[in-house]
Parts: sequence; structure tokens; C-alpha cells
Amino acid sequence: MKKILIIALAVTVSLVGVNCTKILEEKPVGLLAPEGFFKTKKDVEASIFGAYGQIASEPLFGRQFLSALMLRSDMVDIGDRATSPERIQVNDFNMDSNNGMVAKFWPVWYQVISAANTAEEGARSLGLAEADINPLIAEAKFVRAFSYFHLVRIFGDIPYISAVSSPEALKTISKTKEADVYAAIIKEMEFAKKWLPDTQPNDVRTRPTKATAAAYLASMYLTTGDFDKAYVEAKWVIDNKIKYNLILESDFQNLFRANLGNNMKEHLFAVDFVGQLFSTGGQNDDLMGPMTGMRAPMQENGFGVLVPSLKVYTDWDAADYRRAVSFNDVGVNGAGATVPYTAFSNEKRPHIAKWRRFPGNAIANGRYSDFNYPDMRYAEVLLIAAEALTEKSSAPTQEAIDYLNQIRTRARNKAGAPQLAPANLLLSSFTSKGQLIDAILDERRLELAFEFKRWYDIKRRKLGDIVFKGTNSLEPHANFDATRDYLMPLPATELQLNPNLNPQNPKY
Repeated sequence: MKKILIIALAVTVSLVGVNCTKILEEKPVGLLAPEGFFKTKKDVEASIFGAYGQIASEPLFGRQFLSALMLRSDMVDIGDRATSPERIQVNDFNMDSNNGMVAKFWPVWYQVISAANTAEEGARSLGLAEADINPLIAEAKFVRAFSYFHLVRIFGDIPYISAVSSPEALKTISKTKEADVYAAIIKEMEFAKKWLPDTQPNDVRTRPTKATAAAYLASMYLTTGDFDKAYVEAKWVIDNKIKYNLILESDFQNLFRANLGNNMKEHLFAVDFVGQLFSTGGQNDDLMGPMTGMRAPMQENGFGVLVPSLKVYTDWDAADYRRAVSFNDVGVNGAGATVPYTAFSNEKRPHIAKWRRFPGNAIANGRYSDFNYPDMRYAEVLLIAAEALTEKSSAPTQEAIDYLNQIRTRARNKAGAPQLAPANLLLSSFTSKGQLIDAILDERRLELAFEFKRWYDIKRRKLGDIVFKGTNSLEPHANFDATRDYLMPLPATELQLNPNLNPQNPKY
């Protein structure tokens, strides 16, 4: 990138999972000069924590980036169409290179990457033994790979900056091919898997472990179509679940109670927000509750922007407990009466409940919540294993079915009361691997609903023409163009500042 990346450490201590509520003062690291700042391992940690602080900010996991992922999918539609045009453009597949959402989240992802790069360079400058410093280098590499994994899936070819560079070099940086980005981040995750600890202090899940790195390797391999390796990595996590203290939480609802977030043993990696802790620069500003909440005069007093189409709700088996957890289909109106969604004041559709029902220590409309947003759960590892195993096998297997049934069994546990749905799957019901793949993808759609995964599944499986134009479309978009819309445009301002980033993505 042309812009000089200056790292500012506005660190929220709880973003690394130690439950403090004090924000450290901003400490500029310096202008691409880690050797001028790093004296101890604590300084390296501070830079890494600064990266986590940027991830837990309004442009990324607080609103802009996650909203873009949700709107791009077939599971979340625009509710109030009086919202800003930039959101409607993302949802309706008519965005251009001046889209405001992209312009907001693109540079912040590179600030995260810059913090990780600076941390790694600073760690190496200390001259410590590998066993002493490599765990922190591994964490910096994890953060960098995590960031690029999101960016490459959204944009394809992107600038790949893996080390602190001079201002002059940044002016001429160009894009790296998508395949080369994947090769680089897989190598980073392999290093992370080798050197990250088995557990982090207090077993927090907002910092990565060896199992976290393996889970992301599985996801990366699944995305690139290397199903053999995806299965190996996912199976390694499954086989070592006791060692790494991983479970499926017994009650699906508990995964979305913000006050329980620090104790979620299903999380392999989560982004932590701290209830009602305010900061400058958008850090710790979580707006997913208001974005999904019902508009006034409904008492949720949300923005009503991210609202699924009615078909997303009606096509979901009403007996599946996960639907009740995922949706608010009743609300309290301005008169204090509880009403069904057909009587909601504005968007007369069930609204997303996962990020609004139990926000913990938040303000009235759910903003500044206590949520730990999961980017990787153990349930997803089971789903990855099932999909990868099925793809590399000649026919459906009982092992893959068993992974799905673990998830469905948990889904039947409604607050300790066993339910009838969703029923366990039978191997005899599947006559082809294609049928089982469809079942796995649908299980992902329901289990991970509104958790920012569905667009990535649509893209990697090239499902756009089916889910947006097919007869069973949940959210029809006749203008979806597979030659354009699997990628978002690079920000026009970035291309103007640095022409080496051309060409723009196709048809933008």
C-alpha cells in the first residue's frame, strides 16, 4: 500500500481474555522502526494485543466487515431500505469501487497486518532463543494469516505485506496472486501450529493455540480444495479435543449469551468485546446488536438493517431449537405489548436474535456488548471434517454422518429438555456423495446461521447462480453475475494512490 502504516497501540486488555476493563493509553510504536520500541517480550505482546484491538473495532468485527459478509449471503437481507446506499449496494450486487463499506474495512485490515508484522520484526530483534520467542512470533503470524484469509476470500489478488518495509517500498507494492497468498498463509499457520502453546493463560479463547491453527489450516485447505489435508487437520483437532479442552456446548443458546463468552469451550478463536467500554477510533464499538435489532417504536430500538428474508425463517424446521435461538419472532412494541413479527412496527419479518437477545453488559439497544464473536467453533471443525472426508471418498461414509449427528444431537437439547428435531441422519438415506455434500452444506447454513460464514460457502462452492437465481432461492437476486460478484472491488482510492494495484477486479 502507498500509505505508511503507523501502529498505534490502543489496547483493550480484555481483548486478550483477562477480563480487565482498563484501556491502556495509546503508545505509538514508531514509523516502521520496531527496533526503536521493542525491548522485552511484553512489548511484542503489546503490538499483538493492538492488532486484536483493531479486529474488535467498528470497521471490522464491530460492524462494517461482518455486515458486508452477512449482506452478501442468501441468509441476510436489507431490512430498512432507508439505510445507507453502500449497504444496499453490497446486498443487491450493484456495488462499485467507491463502496463506502469496503473503503472503511480495507485499511483497517492492513493496520492489523502492520501490527502483526511489527510484532514479528520486534520479536526477532530481541535475539532470544527460539523456544523463548517463537510462541509470540507464531501468534503474530497467526494474526497476519487470519487477516489475509479474510481478505483473499473477499478480494482475490491483494497486496501481501509480510514484513515491516520502508515507506518508499510501500509506494510501489503490487498485488500478489490469490494462489500465492494461500500458499503463504498456509505456511504461516503451519508455523503457528508448531509453536503456539497448547493453551493460553486462563484458557482464554481470544488468543490462538495449536488447535486453533490446525482448525484454520483445515478451513484453508477446504477453501482451496485440498480435501485430503483439510480432513487430516480437522481430524487432528477432533482426535485431540480432550487435550485442547474442546466440546460442543450442551445448550446451543448458551453460545450466544454474552456473559458466558469467556467460558465457551466450543470456541477455538473468538473476537472479544467488553461491555460498555468506550474508546476512540471505533475500537470496542460493537454495533451488531443494533444492526440486527427491531427499529423503534419496538423496544429493542435497533436499526433494523440486517434482517433475513421471511423465507429464511419459514423454510427452517420450526421444531429445530436452533431456529428459536437464531430468531426473534416476537417483540415488545411501544405500548409495552408483546406482538408477533406480523405486527412489528417496521420490517415485518423475524429478526436475528443471536447478537441481540443476550448482549450482556451493553447499552439499551445492544451496542457495546460483551460478546465474544466466534470466528471458529468446534462445531465447524466437525463440519469441515465431514465435508472433506466426503469429498475425498468415493461414497458417503458413516464417519461423516457421525460428525453431523453430533451437531444435530446437540441441537435437540433445548435447555436440557430433549427435542425430536433435527433427527439423526442415516447413512442409508444417501445414495451419492453429492447428496451428502448438499446435506453438509445445509447443516453449515443452519448451525452457523448469521455467524458470517455463509458467503464464504457460497463463494467456495460456486453456488451463486443456485442460491440467488434458483427456484428455491431464499433471497433472489436475478442480477447476480458469477463473472463479477464472487469478488468485491478494491477501493478506488487505493488504486488512485498506487496504480501498481491495477487491474481492478473484473467488471468493476
